[in-house]
Amino acid sequence: MPFDTGRPEMTAEEFRLLRDFVYAYCGILVRDDMKYVMERRLWPRLEALGLTDFSTYYRYLRFDAQRRSELETAVEALTTHETYFFREPRQLKAFSEEVLPVLERRNARSRRLRIWSAGCSSGEEAYTVAMLLLESGRFEGWDLEVHGTDISRRVLSAARLGEYGPSALRSTSPDKLARYFVHVGPNRVRVRDDVRAMVSFGHHNLRDVDSVPLSSRVDAVFCRNVLIYFDAPARQRVLRLLYDKLVPGGYLMLGHSENLINLSADFELVHLRGDLVYRRPELGGGGGT
Repeated sequence: MPFDTGRPEMTAEEFRLLRDFVYAYCGILVRDDMKYVMERRLWPRLEALGLTDFSTYYRYLRFDAQRRSELETAVEALTTHETYFFREPRQLKAFSEEVLPVLERRNARSRRLRIWSAGCSSGEEAYTVAMLLLESGRFEGWDLEVHGTDISRRVLSAARLGEYGPSALRSTSPDKLARYFVHVGPNRVRVRDDVRAMVSFGHHNLRDVDSVPLSSRVDAVFCRNVLIYFDAPARQRVLRLLYDKLVPGGYLMLGHSENLINLSADFELVHLRGDLVYRRPELGGGGGT
């Protein structure tokens, strides 16, 4: 039945097909009560492709030569990429003051540190981590790398550009704004070049455990406010991937509304003075901070 706008309404069967197809691709679960949201967000794709109904769009996603690119575009439309610099400051403070000293001692011989921002969106989190490393003053002359990944190529392009407006900077203090950004236009700043040089970005679907664009294990993973998009089985697969990519004793930072209850027993909960974080146990048992 068409809307009065002339747009086709997504049938229950079309919703089921599209929902299951998106889930099989990336593990993102579109809840049954989000049929209207899916319909509203995917309609512009039908318009762009000149398609008249969602059944045709489903067949396009399955069989067209451009199906891979379009599926990525559909996932972008269905997910939210809301983030900003220095988000969840309590956790970042604990990371700076309690986790980084541990990593400095542990890696003192190699003088190498690897951190993964999984589901990095447009790069604010990855750049924030790089700024915290500089701010700590602990790693001068070290081999440092912060790697950000996301399923959306569009937001990765924005991350590589490194330019942001007021919304992304709403929790950035004036001194950090002056220290780590340069103005490039009215209400527009760019991350300083030396910070950008510490950060690399790559495309990755967290559901695809065989194609993580990381050459070695990492010392810490930030995967904040990403698991909320997945159902329990998909969350478990993602957590196993994160566990495998962490060095023993490596840290996992989730969003403050997320936890591992009934999802994973692989990690140990670490009670820092300022926050709670998860950690892959050391070989032979957990280690102290």
